[in-house]
Amino acid sequence: MPPAAPAVSDDKRWRPVEAAMRRHGYRSGALIEALHAVQRSFGFIDEAAMRALAGALHLPASRIYGVVTFYHFFHLKPKGRHTCVVCLGTACYIKGGTRLLQEISASQQVRPGETTTDGRLSLLTARCLGACGQAPVVEVDGRMLGQTETAQVGEYLNQLNGGEHSP
Repeated sequence: MPPAAPAVSDDKRWRPVEAAMRRHGYRSGALIEALHAVQRSFGFIDEAAMRALAGALHLPASRIYGVVTFYHFFHLKPKGRHTCVVCLGTACYIKGGTRLLQEISASQQVRPGETTTDGRLSLLTARCLGACGQAPVVEVDGRMLGQTETAQVGEYLNQLNGGEHSP
């Protein structure tokens, strides 16, 4: 079980979150900035953090959960050393994004939305990465790979792991 982000307290990691909310007068408009601050401080956004933000910003926890799960750059669990995001937007879906996701999942032995047991790789999906003309698109550690094939992603991941072969 991943370590939980502590409730708002004397924990110094909450200071940037408090500052973000304070800059916006604890209005709902502070949500995105506060979520980014939580993620920068803790590496992910867990249920306790969402509940703390809901109380501070006077928002329903369901709204915060909806925002966190809508945007691919927010994470509910700690991420691996490397992140692979497979686009499943319309163009990527039509050009084989789902098949690509299944193949990467099988070759890397990790389910979408999860991290490998050794903490090496997180496999995520996105509704759109904004590179539709290059479909299907995969983003690995912020680098966009267009017109992607599974072997290309596997090779790139192996390079990131220092030439080690992935499972």
